[in-house]
Amino acid sequence: MAVFLSPVGGAAAQFFTNSGVILSGGKLYTYAAGTTTPKTSYTSSSGNTAHTNPIILDSAGRVPGGEIWILPVSYKFVLTDSNDVLIATYDNVFGSGAFAVTNYTGNGSTVGYAVTGNVVAVYINGVYQNRNTYSVASGTLTFTQAPPLTSSIEVMFN
Repeated sequence: MAVFLSPVGGAAAQFFTNSGVILSGGKLYTYAAGTTTPKTSYTSSSGNTAHTNPIILDSAGRVPGGEIWILPVSYKFVLTDSNDVLIATYDNVFGSGAFAVTNYTGNGSTVGYAVTGNVVAVYINGVYQNRNTYSVASGTLTFTQAPPLTSSIEVMFN
């Protein structure tokens, strides 16, 4: 199974409270992006062994085993202290090297753009686009409305 190193806690990361204290016993929850549906993360690049969810940080505020590997889909990470007090949320996170990116510039009238690979995320001016705002068929990404003039269109695919 293909897994990719997570940019959140991926390798040798150490976590702290907002006041700079080591986050001993802290919790790192993994979810499908934009949801509270638990999503599996893995302990190594083989993708054979799942982490617990939440991942309980050790006494040094580190992930046990030192690594987090994730599937080639978007994740949400929620970091809390040992009492589940929220410290941070990181949403729409992709693993390192999981995707290629193609950039376009909106001209205000074109709705179709040629793409290769499996489109997994689309952003216009840095804003994630829900699947109901576009479709992909036969190598063409088609928006329901043309992106604005000079908008930055970023298409992530694998």
